[in-house]
Parts: sequence; C-alpha cells; structure tokens
Amino acid sequence: MLWSITVRILSLLIGYALGCFQSAYIFGKFFGHIDIREHGSGNAGFTNTTRVLGKKVGIIVFICDIIKLIIAYCVCSFAFEGKGSFAAGGFSYLPGIYAGIGAVLGHNFPFYLKFKGGKGIACTLALMLCIDWKIALITFAVGFVVYKIKHYISLSSLVMTALFPLLMIVFKLFGQEFRIEEILLMFLLTVLAYVRHASNIQRLAKGEENKFSMSFAKEEKK
Repeated sequence: MLWSITVRILSLLIGYALGCFQSAYIFGKFFGHIDIREHGSGNAGFTNTTRVLGKKVGIIVFICDIIKLIIAYCVCSFAFEGKGSFAAGGFSYLPGIYAGIGAVLGHNFPFYLKFKGGKGIACTLALMLCIDWKIALITFAVGFVVYKIKHYISLSSLVMTALFPLLMIVFKLFGQEFRIEEILLMFLLTVLAYVRHASNIQRLAKGEENKFSMSFAKEEKK
C-alpha cells in the first residue's frame, strides 16, 4: 500500500516538474519578446500563441507540449512498471496517468509564473495517445470533425476530453484492461478542462466564441 501511494505521488511530482516547461511563455519571450499571457486571450497555450505569434510558433509550442507529456508518461511508466501505447508490460496505466495529470497541472499552473499557464489540452491529448492509440485516434477523429464543422477549437477540445473516458468504459466492456481508477482519473482531467474553459463555454452558449483558422492564424469573428 505504501509503495502504491509513493508511486502515485512521485509520478505526479515528476509529471508536474516536466509540465512546468511552459513552452508558450518561453517561446513567446524568445520569438516575440512578449509575455504571451498579456496578449490575445491571455492563455499560455497553442491556440493563443498561434493567433498572436503565427502558426509556426504555435506548432512549435504544440509539439513541445506533446513531447513533455510523453516524456513524463514514459519515464514513470518504465520506472514504476506501468504500461500503455508507449510502455509495454507492467501492472497498470496508473504511473503514466498520474505523471500525465502532473504534467497537465504543471502546464496549467507553473509555480514560477504565479500558477498562471495554459489549459492543458495538448498535454491531455498526448496522454490519450500514450494510454491507447486506438481510442485516441477515434477521439481525435471526432474532434477533427467537430472542428471542421464549427471551427471552434474550444468546442473540439471539450468534446475530445469528454469522449475519451467514455470510450475507455466502452472498451472495458469489450475486454480492455482498464481499472476504475484509471477511468476516473481521465474524467478528472475532463472536469479540469471544462473548468479551464469556463469562459469559452459561456461564449459558446451565447454564440460569441471566436472561430479559428490555421490558414490565417488569427481570430475570425463570427
């Protein structure tokens, strides 16, 4: 029991440390000489970086956020005998998931930026891919369709974060070895994503949310 609790805490801490590499803030300073949190929507993430600094910088930020999550997942999975798309064998997905949650928290609430970071969607998507690439691809496909129809990054993100744990339940019913704790943890990330997108949800409800296009890398008013 003590070992299990220790693994969870260590995984969270390792993930948080890696998640604190706040790429939007760092590359905003490097490429634009700005604090990205003081421009656009004020969010330190892929979408706002793309709108403010262009799609090249936005893509770099997105890739970095994906990579830091995968590193956190793999380090803890291999160190603590976890498993998933990028870690074979072991007893459960839990070390990697706890590391992933830690990375999302580090991304969203970096201590050295007064706990003001991003919304954690790129990291959450990377965690989905680490856990099960098949479920992740289904989730990404649905999210892509939502984006192509509505052109709302926020709506697509919310749909994907809610869909993945639901699909985990479906796959579990058909024999996939998911523990209840693992599914609940992914629902926890869903709740966190919805809390972080509270203002977006309000704008979506009022029809005032900004649409997004990579072609122009700027806000498109409805």
